[in-house]
Amino acid sequence: MARDTTDSQPIGSIDDLVDYIAKGCKPKDQWRIGTEHEKIPFYVEGNLPVPYEGDRGVRALLEGMRDLLGWEPIVDAGNIIGLAEPSGQGAISLEPGGQFELSGAPLESLHETCRESNTHLAQLRKIADPLGIRFLGLGASPKWSLAETPRMPKSRYDIMTAYMPKVGTQGLDMMYRTCTIQVNLDFASEEDMRRKMQIGMRLQPLATALFANSPFTEGKLNGLQSWRGDIWRDTDNQRSGLLPFTFEETFGFSDYVEWALDVPMYFIIRDGKYRDCTHITFRQFLEGALQGVEPTMGDWTNHLSTLFPDVRMKRFLEMRGADGGPWRRICALPAFWVGLLYDDEAIKAAEEMTRGWSFAEVQALRDSVPAAGLSAEFRGQPLLKTAREVLEISRLGLKNRARLNGDGQDETVFLSTLDEVMARGTTSAEEMASAFQNRWGGSIDPIFHEQAY
Repeated sequence: MARDTTDSQPIGSIDDLVDYIAKGCKPKDQWRIGTEHEKIPFYVEGNLPVPYEGDRGVRALLEGMRDLLGWEPIVDAGNIIGLAEPSGQGAISLEPGGQFELSGAPLESLHETCRESNTHLAQLRKIADPLGIRFLGLGASPKWSLAETPRMPKSRYDIMTAYMPKVGTQGLDMMYRTCTIQVNLDFASEEDMRRKMQIGMRLQPLATALFANSPFTEGKLNGLQSWRGDIWRDTDNQRSGLLPFTFEETFGFSDYVEWALDVPMYFIIRDGKYRDCTHITFRQFLEGALQGVEPTMGDWTNHLSTLFPDVRMKRFLEMRGADGGPWRRICALPAFWVGLLYDDEAIKAAEEMTRGWSFAEVQALRDSVPAAGLSAEFRGQPLLKTAREVLEISRLGLKNRARLNGDGQDETVFLSTLDEVMARGTTSAEEMASAFQNRWGGSIDPIFHEQAY
């Protein structure tokens, strides 16, 4: 989320909170694809982290992009911390450690998604190259310690930084050292949302394995394929991970709202200032825990953005399981999910395949995937076999969509990087680990060339 909202409409009842999400329902011809991707800036000279301040810092990057694009600056306590496209079609934002994020516009096809990514990266290079900055496409920062990682001047992150060590062991690593690619998808109805949420929850560990791309910590192999995936296992489990109630046959909007109400808040915004609210849940807020402060729909919208389940619900669904990666993966991640969830034949096949997967089974898979990747065992067979079957369902869905580019190619072309994973039988994390031990001679520095945008 690029900009915290300040909608001052009072909340009348819990039904208002359910209705807010339900208003996201839209007919299939209005479904769109919103892709978000994060990348880690570094100085080419020395492979060093990029601080916020300075003539060649993150602030300068944002100011350069503002001047190039004409987008509106997002300012927090006098600091530019993001940019918003004037008509609301996309934004640029900063993650806590300076990870540079594009929140893409809602687009009709994956061909448009890839053009958007290409355009963004070309624009960014135009500003970054003269500053001596490039960007890493990885799931987590491979070299710098947490102490060496810059901190961005964003008020909500100050609150989160103080809170995270109280509720988990890896929250600060999540904030400051990880990157993701995610896709935001629409639903037509509560039933359609349920189908997509349940398929998304069950297949999220598989997506983590397919996109595993973070085998390094502080310049060394960490024994994992997705360090990012492991970090999320103990970040803040009150607001993260798999949600058992979403596996129920009757799951609906109100169930998600009831869960969200009992998750501790991060903040509210009043008079342009952030107020720490980590000591209360949203339900307690509604019941008057902050004397003299009336809860608003803006508070609810912001609260929804601070929940981190594997599939997050707003007025759309966010698929959140994948590591960040190189350019082709920016296109492959949305392709994977759009193929599964935006075609009638494919979603039926995905639903039939995964319907019997229990919460306990999926949780066990989620726990094993960060280390084992596609070698993880699931229902008595390597996850790689299941991945091949799921990928074919996705391919079917993309073929059925029949969205063609100027060369007559459909959207299945964006699965090519995942086809390579299937053909090799190894993740990109395993390939990089092998390179580190062999071609790179035990040095992490070659990654800044091979995995840079």
